[in-house]
Amino acid sequence: MNAVTDLSFASRGYAFQEALSLDAIRRTAPAVFAQAAHECTTARYTFIPTERVLLGLMGAGFVPVQANQTKSRHTGREHHARHVVRLRRRFETIQLKDSVPEIVFLNSHDGTSAYQLRLGLFRAVCTNGLIVSRAALPAFYVAHRGDIVEEVVAAALRLSEQFEALAASIDRMEQRVLESAEQIRFAERALALRYPEPACSGMQSSQLLLCRREQDDGADLWRVYNRVQENLLRGGLSRRSATGRLTRTRCITSIREDVRINGALWDAATELLAA
Repeated sequence: MNAVTDLSFASRGYAFQEALSLDAIRRTAPAVFAQAAHECTTARYTFIPTERVLLGLMGAGFVPVQANQTKSRHTGREHHARHVVRLRRRFETIQLKDSVPEIVFLNSHDGTSAYQLRLGLFRAVCTNGLIVSRAALPAFYVAHRGDIVEEVVAAALRLSEQFEALAASIDRMEQRVLESAEQIRFAERALALRYPEPACSGMQSSQLLLCRREQDDGADLWRVYNRVQENLLRGGLSRRSATGRLTRTRCITSIREDVRINGALWDAATELLAA
């Protein structure tokens, strides 16, 4: 766990993909490069482009590897919408079996979100992006007040100090074997995160336990959690609509919902660890 890994991304496959250039980020998350706040913000709102904060994070040794933004339903807000950039440390000292620790950086320029920094994980085997709950490990929120670049960078550095605690949580999940009944209860709780009314889900909670690849086959909490997370957020499972039509669950594309469900699912897994 203490060996240094060079995350220069030169030859480590998709898990250590090429760092995103600013041009690549611009294509998938143009709101990062907004030139002004949306007109709906108040005079108290201090506009600092995400690009400037991102450059500060990169200067502190963080590398952007994924970026996207919410599709705005309102004309004129696409360049101010909620957006997310996932970053990794260029030189990582924490080595996990199948994952890479990340910093999840969220923001918007329409007054709907502060600068947020959350702990995340990229799981190579399924290319899933996991997000840790605020209850389990720290998260940082920085309001749009004044010149906050140094404050956000400092928060990211403090957050990355939690990577070792994150690795320890994963180790415990790998050691915790779930009985069949526990797996079903976990899946039921997960399904309720997306469909609060069970009757409206049109599917069985056990479908969330389906294994998409042999590496995920197992009864330990880590693999059960990852199967459920992928099935819940990526969709593609059969269900009955309210009209009885056979359809498939859709992939979660909303950043807000992705963060909410991921965080709550991590809480559910953490509670199982304590049981």
